[in-house]
Amino acid sequence: MIKKKKKTAPRAGLLGIGLDHEDGHKRITTGEQFAIVGGSENTHERMTETAVKTFEELKNRRKELHQVEPDELAEILAKSTPR
Repeated sequence: MIKKKKKTAPRAGLLGIGLDHEDGHKRITTGEQFAIVGGSENTHERMTETAVKTFEELKNRRKELHQVEPDELAEILAKSTPR
């Protein structure tokens, strides 16, 4: 009997790394498909807001992260970044 390999669902995730912290705090925020680490309080908050809004926009478009092309993802991220 030949065992068939189970197909695994495509996986994708976003990683945000903040390098501007000077206060000694270790900030880590994770979501289902993203992780934000480091950064000053302001930077960490902005990156987290960007990630959350990005996934909201993907949901509105009825797409998963692994389904979008890099150019489309860049457009969504730019749209989702707080000013």
